[in-house]
Amino acid sequence: MGALDRLDDLEEFMLRLQPEDTFRPHSLWRLPLLGSHDYCLPRTIEDRLGDVVGMARELAAGPIEVGVTVTDVTQAEQRSGLHAYELLYTSHTSPPEIFAQAVLASAAVSALVLPLPVGERVGTDGGWVRNFPLGHAYDQPGVELIVSFRYEPTYPSFGAGWLARIRRRLERFPPIPPVRALIAELVAAEEREARGEPAHWGDMIARLTRVSIQQNTVLEERVARDKDGSLAALRALREDIDRIVRREGGRHGERLAGAIASAFDAADFPFLGDRLVPRIAVAGGAGEQSLEAGMRTQEPWDEEVKRRLIERGYDLLDACFARGTAA
Repeated sequence: MGALDRLDDLEEFMLRLQPEDTFRPHSLWRLPLLGSHDYCLPRTIEDRLGDVVGMARELAAGPIEVGVTVTDVTQAEQRSGLHAYELLYTSHTSPPEIFAQAVLASAAVSALVLPLPVGERVGTDGGWVRNFPLGHAYDQPGVELIVSFRYEPTYPSFGAGWLARIRRRLERFPPIPPVRALIAELVAAEEREARGEPAHWGDMIARLTRVSIQQNTVLEERVARDKDGSLAALRALREDIDRIVRREGGRHGERLAGAIASAFDAADFPFLGDRLVPRIAVAGGAGEQSLEAGMRTQEPWDEEVKRRLIERGYDLLDACFARGTAA
């Protein structure tokens, strides 16, 4: 929407959006087959903003290129390589029908909903493989400035509270062996939670999700930071050598400086890209007024809270400039 210069439409869409418009909880009996939530967001976008494929066609013809990362979960042979399970789609290189599918698959939070087809592949939330895709920005030769926002989410708790409620209900029934066995398992789950351990399988998956996504984000930032530092140091070294050679080289100084410059130009350094790109990096969470999708119950998303969150975003950017972390 930003690339299409439809920011007013986007603001109206976001202020109107409610939890049930994005991820709507499934009935409990459907959880093992369909995930915890129905992915309502594609229908909401279609109803309120227009045909997603139509917007993809507009993007394909527009001057601003949009790229999205998707995690490839296609059932296939074992793959290898640094980005074996990462799919990158862009509005200028992917067919509009495929790009529209990729945008929706990239936003399909896999802790809540099932993956989606993207062409002949099956894709889900890109956060598993590239939650903060700085590397792709560096790879684009036309990029002169990177402006990034890294959202620090509050992950939902999948503890044993709901199991305790089930246990209390079961305790009203006659103590026949199957009921006693189930109650014992529920008590064991509550005890595991009290010790800080995963109460159940879902809790373990949620913890692993948090570790995986946060860790690949940290690594992406570290690679970008190290690359920037290496390029800055290399540039400073090149300038120092050029100055020393010209000063101390006498009548051969100019020729030596040219030869050294050519050697630097021909060198193949293993950096992400070959240039230092200024970067404004804002990181932060929603604070106390998070509007993240809940599990089973969700309070309405209040417009006043949304506007306060927008202001929080501007405050985070101001703090970034105040700290001097924007190059």
